[in-house]
Order: sequence, then structure tokens, then C-alpha cells
Amino acid sequence: MRIRTYPREQIQQKFRVHCQTLAADNNAGYRKEFEELNGTGEEFPCKAAELNANTVKNRYPHILPYDHCRVKLSVLPSQPFSDYINASYVPGGYTSHDFICTQAPLPSTMDDFWRMIWEQNVQVIVMVTALKDSGKVMCNQYWPPERGTGCYGAVQVTTVSVHHGPDCYITTIHLRHRGQSGLRHVTHYYYPDWPDQGVPKEPVSLCALTERVRKHLEGASSLGPTVVHCSAGVGRSGTFVALLWLLRLCVRGVPPDVFLTVRDLRRHRVLMVQNLEQYIFVHQCLLHLLSGNTFGPSTQNASVRLQATQPERPRQSRRYGRTRGGQPERPHQEKVACSSERAPRTPHAPQPTQEPPRSLQASLLAFHPRKLLRRILSTPSLSSTHAAKDTQL
Repeated sequence: MRIRTYPREQIQQKFRVHCQTLAADNNAGYRKEFEELNGTGEEFPCKAAELNANTVKNRYPHILPYDHCRVKLSVLPSQPFSDYINASYVPGGYTSHDFICTQAPLPSTMDDFWRMIWEQNVQVIVMVTALKDSGKVMCNQYWPPERGTGCYGAVQVTTVSVHHGPDCYITTIHLRHRGQSGLRHVTHYYYPDWPDQGVPKEPVSLCALTERVRKHLEGASSLGPTVVHCSAGVGRSGTFVALLWLLRLCVRGVPPDVFLTVRDLRRHRVLMVQNLEQYIFVHQCLLHLLSGNTFGPSTQNASVRLQATQPERPRQSRRYGRTRGGQPERPHQEKVACSSERAPRTPHAPQPTQEPPRSLQASLLAFHPRKLLRRILSTPSLSSTHAAKDTQL
């Protein structure tokens, strides 16, 4: 089956009408869609994360990776539980392993984090949380200061340069592995202006970051998964991945379906796009990007902004990083000491994702978003008629 594509102006017009419909009656449509996401993924077990040996590795006790899509590290000698890290493979348009969403590293899990970066051949890290808020650590700094080097287990991490762009810090990092040859390059995007369990004040800066990362990923070759994390690796991380995924579709002329995308993400990691405000914000950002004013002032209708969020599942309260003066906290300038660790073995092969059959809702897009972009990229012609009924590729 071939997918018909549409001009951006037509996608924008239809999507704007769709958003206006959802925003009517105090966001009644948004609320209804978001409520339908409740319980998604609850059938999937998290047995590895609940083992006594692994619970101390979880930053938040109720944010755990599902067994069927958790990232498995190589098992270190005499450490039978060393394959565990609180990280999940999530789809992003091409495959079910396009992204890894993970919690912010703890001091005790930094070695595991960098081992994951090396073993998964990660070349891009997107950090969408500040380091501190009101003195509380939300993310322990896991990379060295500029021109600094730290050793994390068998991985040597060197910060080569830091560029402070208008919306984020962009850090170039070099990696070496003890006992292996070769030098690897990692680009680290640090976006601190995103409050916990909330959204940025305007879509402009996040849209600019998303477009920058999209162009980076599509201009590179042989990339491993892109790592995205906030503090828990679910709310803001899920929002960013959903936005980037749908932007990829829009660029190729495919109308976005936020509901289906978030539902698929939640079958790979709990509470992706954590609250109603974030769910609405994905729509706002897409409208802004479709308008073609990615780096200009926001022109979107503020009426779709949420005033009161839906009740959510119990979770720990987390607030993120600003200094007393209200400015985003810059990365620490402290050197990171080396720690000893034997070189890891060959990493486990990722486990295939098992997903239950799904019936797609009547919406602008009647196709499974996870497989749609991959299908488009491999299709020589896109001029046939768009299917009008629910279809699963």
C-alpha cells in the first residue's frame, strides 16, 4: 500500500481545525483523548526493574522500564545483574529502537550510562531538564567540564567544546574505550528551560531544538539510537520524542496523529507524555512548526493552552533546575574522577517488541505512525489514493 502525501499548507489547515475542535469547551476533546490513554502499557511486566539488586538503580521507584523493551547492557564479570539500566527502547518512525528514553543518571549509575552510550553506538544525547531546582538535584552532571576528561568504568569521556546557542547548550564529546581502539564523537544537547511536569512558556525554543536535532539525525549516517532523558525519562522525554517523530512525518507530507503516537510510546515506556498540558503542547508545537515560523515569534492561538491538568497517577514531585537568580543552571565545572571497572563483554541483542493488535481511531491519519515513516522512505511513488479506513501496516 502506498501513502498519499499532502502539501504542508493543507496539513496545517486540517491540523489547525482538528486542534480547534479538541480545544472547544475547555479542552474537552484533548481531555477525552488523554483519558483514553490511561492504562496503556499496564499489562507489561517490569520484573527486571523490581529485582532487589536493581531497585537502587532507579531514580524514581514507580518509573520502571518494561521487560519487553528495556535496554540490556553487557553482563560484567562476577556481576550477574549488571545488565540492568533504567532505560527503554522507543520508536520514532523508522524502527522500534530509534530512541532510548532513560532517567537522568545517578552518581551510582553513571558508569552504566556511558557503557550504554558506547554499546549502543549512541552519537546524540538530548537532555531536556535542568540540573537543579531550588537546591534540589534533578540530574547529576554526568559529563566533564569543557576540556575535562572523566573515566566512567571502561569508558573515557572528554568534553571537547561547549557552544551556548540561543536555546540550548551544545557540547561535543569524545569517547574512548579501555581495551578497544577508535575514537567516537557524541553531540550533547542540553535544554534546561523546561519545568518539571510542565511545558516551556512558548513553543518557539523547543521547536527550534526539535528542528535542529531532526536535521542533525537526518544528515548523519549509521547512527545508533538517540538517547533522550529528563529526570524520570517519561514526561518531557516522551513529549520531545513524540514531537520529533511527528515532525518527521509532517516534513514528508504526512498528517500527524498525536494520539496514536503517544499511545505507541506508552507501550514502550510508562507515562510517556505525562500529563494533559504536555499532550496539548505537542499539538501547539506542531502547529508552530507547520506555520513555517520555527525560529520566529509564536503565532499560535493561546486558547489551546491548558489551565488545569488532569489528575495523574501518584508519583514523586520533582522540580527542575534554576539558580536563585532564575537563570538556567550551567553545567558544573568540577572534574570527574576515574573509577575502576573491567571492560564489558559484547552487549545483548535487543529483544523484539511484542505489541497487541490495535484498532486505529478515525483521525487525520489512519495509519500506524511507528511504521509509516519507514514505509514512506522505502516507497518510490507516493501519488496513490489515501486509504479512508483504518489500516495497520
